[in-house]
Amino acid sequence: MAQTIPIAVPGQILGPTSEYLPGPGIHVHNSNLYASILGPVSKSTPPKPSGPQKRLTKITPAAPVALPTLSIERNISVGSGEGGSKGKAEILPEVNSTVLCRVTRIAPRQATVAILVVGETVLDGEWQGVIRVQDVRATEKDKVKIFESFRPGDIVRAVVISLGDQSNYYLSTATNNLGVIMATSEAGNAMYPVSWKEYKDPETGASESRKVAKPF
Repeated sequence: MAQTIPIAVPGQILGPTSEYLPGPGIHVHNSNLYASILGPVSKSTPPKPSGPQKRLTKITPAAPVALPTLSIERNISVGSGEGGSKGKAEILPEVNSTVLCRVTRIAPRQATVAILVVGETVLDGEWQGVIRVQDVRATEKDKVKIFESFRPGDIVRAVVISLGDQSNYYLSTATNNLGVIMATSEAGNAMYPVSWKEYKDPETGASESRKVAKPF
């Protein structure tokens, strides 16, 4: 039985090797499973053995428990009907769509991003968006600094608030569950969040400012 869970981004930790086996699109590092590619994560549970179960005695060790396997699909087919899909429907960001995006550059008044995922659909191409300084958080907007909220390469969960102009979607991270979900330190290490405004490098111990998304 396969169960699909939300989209993963490269480098995202998915669980310990004591609970899952790695499948396609997954790699193992320090006894943890990490996403190698962008896509939806599927969990395949091994079938239960059929027939009567052997009664265990003190000299009969229990069989090892079969672990579920995590894997990531590289492509997602969209828009298939009963008669099969004749093509791939293009998914576009819309107002109120939740998106995953990668920060490509920052400026004093905004961060420019490439939108990679809309909802749970991985896009074939990339759409450009911007997170303006007034849309980073809901409180103390006058104190927000873009370079303390995002850095190039960060993966951000955001919501579309406007179709913007001809070249950019306007995005917001002004709720607790929106913001940076993956960040790499200046030393090149994957960091983990320690508060709503800070990530920490586990290798160097250095902290860096971000607008952190509250985990689900």
